[in-house]
Amino acid sequence: MVTTFFVKGLIIGFSIAAPVGPIGLLCIQRTLTEGRISGFISGLGAATADAVYGCIAGFGLTFVSTFLISQNVWLRLIGGIFLCFLGIRTFISPPAERAASAEGKSLLTNYASTFVLTITNPVTILSFAAIYAGLGVYNYVSAVLLVSGVFTGSALWWFTLSSSVSLIRSKIDQHKLQWINRISGTILAGIGIFILVSLIPLGS
Repeated sequence: MVTTFFVKGLIIGFSIAAPVGPIGLLCIQRTLTEGRISGFISGLGAATADAVYGCIAGFGLTFVSTFLISQNVWLRLIGGIFLCFLGIRTFISPPAERAASAEGKSLLTNYASTFVLTITNPVTILSFAAIYAGLGVYNYVSAVLLVSGVFTGSALWWFTLSSSVSLIRSKIDQHKLQWINRISGTILAGIGIFILVSLIPLGS
């Protein structure tokens, strides 16, 4: 039973992380321009945020989840603005400068940026709550095991993605990296704008 909850969490974490969205795009872009470690650290930021929401749902912290969901508009606003900021910064950043700075503070920034993007989507709590209820998570031990599995599965996906993308990094020259930055930046900013526009009430 103990192993079962961890394995289920592993599968859930891997499955949640696998679809390529803004975080996946950032992981790929940073792996190509800064290296495998930078891409992997970016993914860990998202994995940590998933684990946080998993803990909130798993340990029945309803007052926290209720508050976050009630602040959904503000959190989405922050997320949308932050995505626009990341998109613009990615678009204008020369690959050479990004590669040279992909150490220390830059790694921490990469981790924090994906953590913020993921944590500003509190609806994730509802997904975890539904999953936990469906799996029969009714005590702290099973919740800890499931959350641990979710984090490990998510981290495994980001490691696999960054490692796979890094294999082709040496084949991409600076000119192509510049275009990767521009395309990635445009997509990220576009998603941010879409989120912001979706917050405008219909008929206003």
